[in-house]
Amino acid sequence: MDLTLPESWRESLAGEFEKPYFHKLTEFVDAERAAHSVFPPESEVFSALNLTPLDDVRVMILGQDPYHDDGQAHGLCFSVRPGIKPPPSLVNIFKELKSELDIPIPDNGYLVPWAKQGVLLLNAVLTVRAHEANSHKNKGWETFTDAVIQTVSAKETPVVFVLWGAYAQKKAPLIDTSKHTIIQSAHPSPLSARSGFFGSQPFSKINDTLRANGRAEIDWRLPNLK
Repeated sequence: MDLTLPESWRESLAGEFEKPYFHKLTEFVDAERAAHSVFPPESEVFSALNLTPLDDVRVMILGQDPYHDDGQAHGLCFSVRPGIKPPPSLVNIFKELKSELDIPIPDNGYLVPWAKQGVLLLNAVLTVRAHEANSHKNKGWETFTDAVIQTVSAKETPVVFVLWGAYAQKKAPLIDTSKHTIIQSAHPSPLSARSGFFGSQPFSKINDTLRANGRAEIDWRLPNLK
């Protein structure tokens, strides 16, 4: 597994790479790649960390499992590559942005512009076997990404943590709420969006919190790519 990370993350997470669970995880993922198609490609497993260095993190949105259909996953939660149709959860995120901040719905689901502004878009599990949701669950990724959450929580500068749905909300105990803010609601998936995601105004709340902490807001607009 390619473990290339920006220096700020490497220093904080170096200890994880030496632990027995991580060696086992690496062996598991390498064996899966040898026998099956695995998403995202190896070079993009740590895209969230590579695009948003630790020092730059202002917001953290936690997802669960990478998209498992061809060409979708590229290492950022909820995001898909240019040219790939946005999946239902992302469509609902864009609908909420439109109703909340009147931001036009883009022609793509590529969230890299958010990551480059300091929005860490991290899944709890970083790989998946093609067309088999949750196939790499409970293999060690959660231990690693919990360490990432705790690393962000250890930052002195306030961060806004966004926990959508019950799975993400279980991570709340890892976050030091004396320094940081948690924004939570139902998940944007079609199964739950109408029972508490729509109308929850997460994007306004994030920017209000950033402003209150004397930090720059996120520009949630995404450029059209066609």
